[in-house]
Amino acid sequence: MDYTTTVLITLVIYKIVLIGIGFYANKKTSSTEDYFIGGRGLGPWVAAISSAASASSAWTLLGMSGAAYAMGLPAIWLVPAVVSGYIFNWAWLAPRLQKKAEAEQSVTLTELLAHGSGQFKKPILWLCSLCIVFAFTFYVAAQFQAAGNTFATTFGVSMESSIALGTTIILIYTLLGGFWAVSITDTLQGLLMAVAGVILPVAGLLAVGGFAELWQQMQMVYSGPQLQLTGEHSGFIALAFIIGLFGIGLGQPGQPHVVNRMMALRDQKSVAQAKIIAIGWAAIVVGGMLIVGWCAKVLIEPVANNEQALLEVTNVLFPPVIAGIMIAAILSAIMSTADSQLLVSASAISYDIGDDKNHKNSLLYSRLTVVIMCVISMLIAIYIPKDIFTRVLFAWNALGAAFGPLLIVKVISKSVEGKYAFAAIFTGFTLSVILSLFPSAPGDFLERIIPFVLAFILAWLGRNK
Repeated sequence: MDYTTTVLITLVIYKIVLIGIGFYANKKTSSTEDYFIGGRGLGPWVAAISSAASASSAWTLLGMSGAAYAMGLPAIWLVPAVVSGYIFNWAWLAPRLQKKAEAEQSVTLTELLAHGSGQFKKPILWLCSLCIVFAFTFYVAAQFQAAGNTFATTFGVSMESSIALGTTIILIYTLLGGFWAVSITDTLQGLLMAVAGVILPVAGLLAVGGFAELWQQMQMVYSGPQLQLTGEHSGFIALAFIIGLFGIGLGQPGQPHVVNRMMALRDQKSVAQAKIIAIGWAAIVVGGMLIVGWCAKVLIEPVANNEQALLEVTNVLFPPVIAGIMIAAILSAIMSTADSQLLVSASAISYDIGDDKNHKNSLLYSRLTVVIMCVISMLIAIYIPKDIFTRVLFAWNALGAAFGPLLIVKVISKSVEGKYAFAAIFTGFTLSVILSLFPSAPGDFLERIIPFVLAFILAWLGRNK
C-alpha cells in the first residue's frame, strides 16, 4: 500500500468515527445549555484534553515546529511562554471559574463577564459578541487553511477543494452534537497530538543521533544569531523580546473556546484532576514540536514554507505506510480548534444577544450561525491566505486582552461595575487590533502586553470587593 492510499484510508476511517460521535452526541443535546456547555457534566480527561487541543492545534503542530525551524534557538522561549499560560489557567483560574459559573448559572464566558453589570449588560454582551465573531472569523480561517495546506500537499489536489472538504467534515459533526460532539472529538484529536508530540521528536532525535549531535548539526545550518538565546537582540530589546513571547501565555485566560471547558466541569475534584492532565499535555506537545522543528532543519532540504517542515520531515523519518498514518493523525488534530471556535461564535450570536434563552428556535438559530461562520471563514482561507502562526496569534492576542483581564478580576471580586467592564473589554480588544497594524516590535511585546495591562487596570478600578 502506498503513502497516499494509506493517508486516504486512515482519514476516511477517522472521519467516519467523528461523524459517528456527532450522531451519538446529538442524542444528548436537547437544549441550548446542552449544546453550548454539555449540561455542566464534563469529566477531567475530556475537559483537559479537549481544552488543550482546541487551544493549540494548527499553530502548535505546524506553527510551533515551523517557528523552531525558522528561528533556531530563540524559539525555546515559546515552550515556557505557552506552558505558563496553561499553568495559570488550570492551577489558579479553573477552580475559581468553575465555582463562579455554577453559582451564576452562566452558560457562556460572555454571559459570565456581563453578569451583574446593570444597564451595561446588553452593551457588554453585544461588544463581546462582536469581538468573538471578528477574531474567530480569522482564527477559524487559519485552521481551514492549515487543513487545506496538508490536504493539498498530500494528495496533490487544489487548495480550494482541500479547504472545502475539511470545512464540510467539521461542519457536519459540529452541527449534529454541539458541545458534546466538539468536546469528545477534540479529546480524541488531543490524544493524537500527544502521540505525535512523543513519537515525532523521538524519531527525529534518533535520526540525528541524539541531543548532542543535534546541537552540533544546528551549528552547521543556523546562523550566529539563530544560535543565541535572544537571537539578534541584546540588552533591553532582548528583555522585551522575551517578555513579548511570554505574552502568548498571558492570552490564555481570555480564550472563550478554552475557558468554556472549565465552566463545564462537573465538580472541583474534576478540576484538580484536569489540571495535571492539561499541563502535562502542553509540556509534551509544545516541547515535542520545538525539537521536531530543529530536527527538520538538520534532516531535510530547505522548504519554502516553514509551516510545511513538519510534514516534510515526517515523510523522511518514517516508511510510507507509517508516515501516511502520522500525517492523517496530524491533519485530524489540526481541525480540532475550528469546531470549538465555531461553537463559541454561534453562542455569541444566537445565545448571548438573544432575548429568550429558552426559545424553541434558539438551537436552530445556533446551528444556522455555525453554517454562516463556516462559509465566511472558508472563503477567507481560500481568497485571503496568510501565515497560520501570524493569523492565529493576532486573534489570540486580541481576545486575550479583551476578556482575560476582566475575567481574572471578576473571579476574585463580587462583581465589576458595568462601565468599567465595558471599558476594559473595549480597550483591550481595540488597542490590540490597532497595535497589530504597526510594524512588529521584538516578540510583539507592545500588542501582547500593553493592551492587557491597561484593560486589567480598568477592570481593577471597577471591582466591588
